[in-house]
Amino acid sequence: MAIWKRLGRQPWVQKAIGRTAAQYLRLVYKTSNIRFEPPNIYELIDSELPVIIAMWHGQHALIPFIKGPQHRAKVLISKHRDGELNAIVAESFGLGTIRGSGDHGREFGRKGGVGAFREMLAALEEGYNVATTADVPKKSRVAGLGIVKLAQLSGRPIIPVAITTSRRIVLDNWDKSVINLPFSDWGGVAGAAIRVPAEADDAALEAARLAVEDGMNAAMARSIEIADRAKPRG
Repeated sequence: MAIWKRLGRQPWVQKAIGRTAAQYLRLVYKTSNIRFEPPNIYELIDSELPVIIAMWHGQHALIPFIKGPQHRAKVLISKHRDGELNAIVAESFGLGTIRGSGDHGREFGRKGGVGAFREMLAALEEGYNVATTADVPKKSRVAGLGIVKLAQLSGRPIIPVAITTSRRIVLDNWDKSVINLPFSDWGGVAGAAIRVPAEADDAALEAARLAVEDGMNAAMARSIEIADRAKPRG
C-alpha cells in the first residue's frame, strides 16, 4: 500500500490520471443530452459577470462544461493530493486554479485558506468568474460563511449551480461524491443570484449563508428531477 501511495504522489502519475479523467468527462459530455434551467441561463448570468459559482462537494465534476468560450473562470481547489488531480482536470478545460481550502480554526491558515481567499477576491476584481464549493469540508450540504464573506467583500453575486446525470454512481463517502456516466440525460440548474450587502452584520451574513444553503439544495433537487425524468439511454 505504501508503494502505491508513493507512486500516486509522482507528478507524472498524477498528470496521467488527471488527463485520463478529463478525457473521460469529455466522453460523458459528448454522449449526453443536456437540458439547462432556466433555458436562457447564459443571458442571465452574462448580465451579472463576474459571478461566484457555488457548488456542493462531490458534485463538481461537470462544472467545467458550463463555461462558455467568452468566459474567464478560476476554480478553488484544495492543496490535498486529490486536489492535484482536480487541478490537472480543471486546467485541461482551460480553467485557472486557486489552491487552498476552507476549514475550521487553525486549519484555515494551514490549508492556505487566507491566501486563497485573497486570490479569489483579486480574480473577481480582474473580471474572472470564481467557482468554489459552498459546503464546509467534512460537513456535506452545510454551507460555510467563506463564500458569503467572498460575496460581501467583492460585491459579486453568488449563483447556486447543480448538474446531475441520469446515469450515475453515488459513492458512500462524506460528500456523496458522484461518478457521472456516459449516455445520460443532464439536468443543469442555476438558482437565483444571492447578493450580500457590504454592510451586512452577523445576522445578515447568517441569513445569506442559509440562503446559499437553501439555493444549493433547491438547485440540486431540481437537477435530479430533470435528469431522472427521462429514461436513461444506452
